Amino acid sequence: MSNLLRKPKCRTLSPGVTLFQDINSSNAPVEYVGLKQLKMEKGSVYQEELEKEEVCIVALTGKITVTDYDQIFENIGRRENIFDRTPTDSVYISNDRRFKITAISNAKVILCYAPSKKQLPTKLIKASENSIESRGKYANKRYVQNILTDTDSTANSLLVVEVYTEGGNWSSYPPHKHDRDNLPEESFLEEIYYHEMNPKQGFVFQRVYTDDRSIDETMTVENEEAVLVPKGYHPVAVPDGYTSYYLNVMAGPIKIWKFYNEPAHEWILNRK
Repeated sequence: MSNLLRKPKCRTLSPGVTLFQDINSSNAPVEYVGLKQLKMEKGSVYQEELEKEEVCIVALTGKITVTDYDQIFENIGRRENIFDRTPTDSVYISNDRRFKITAISNAKVILCYAPSKKQLPTKLIKASENSIESRGKYANKRYVQNILTDTDSTANSLLVVEVYTEGGNWSSYPPHKHDRDNLPEESFLEEIYYHEMNPKQGFVFQRVYTDDRSIDETMTVENEEAVLVPKGYHPVAVPDGYTSYYLNVMAGPIKIWKFYNEPAHEWILNRK
C-alpha cells in the first residue's frame, strides 16, 4: 500500500470519541502538517494539551462546544451533511494552550495542526467569515470555501480550505506544486488532503509525483481516507456520478501559498 494514502484506523479515545485519522511527523513523511479526524457521540468530550503546535478545529458536521478554558464557543457547527455545501464554524487555538471539545450532537471534527512558537489569540472563525469562490472552467471546475488563507493573520502557519468537485471534473489541476522555497515564484508548503465522497461508496483518483519521479504514485482514494503531499504535483480526478469533498491542510516555514504549474500542462489554462 502507498505510504501516502492513509485509510481510517478506528481507535476509541474515550467514551463516545473515536479517532479515525491521526497523521503527524512521527508516523508520516511530513514536518509541518498534521491532521486528526474524530467522530464524537452526543455528550462526549475530547481534551488535548498543545505544546509547540497550533490547531484549527473544524466542525465538519454536527454541533460542538469548544473552550480553551479562557473562552468558550457554544453550539458551533452549521451543517448535518458536508455536501450541503454550507460553510461551517472553526476555532483557532495557538501553541501552549489546552482545549476541550464537547459534542452537542453527534459530530465529526477535523483537527488541523502546524508547528507554532508565537502564541496568538484564540479565535472563533465563523462560517460567515469563510470566503467562497469558484475556480476553473471546462472539466476543471471546483467550488472553494476558505477557512484560513495565507493572508489571514489568525494563524502563524496554518492554511485550511474546503473544496467540492463535481463528477467528471479535475481538481488541483492543471498539476501544480509548492515544494520549493523559491519566492516569489514558489513557496514550500506540505499538504494533507482529507477526502469524502457523495454517495459515500464513490472514489477519486489522486496522483502525487515529482519532476524527477522520485515520488510517482497514483492512488484510488475512498471515503474518509487521506492523502499526504510532502512534495510534488497532486491532481485529483472525480468519476462521473459522484461529488468529491476534500479538506486541505497546508503549512510550511513561511505562510505564503505560491504554487508552480507543471509547464507541460500549463497550456490548459490558456484554452479559448
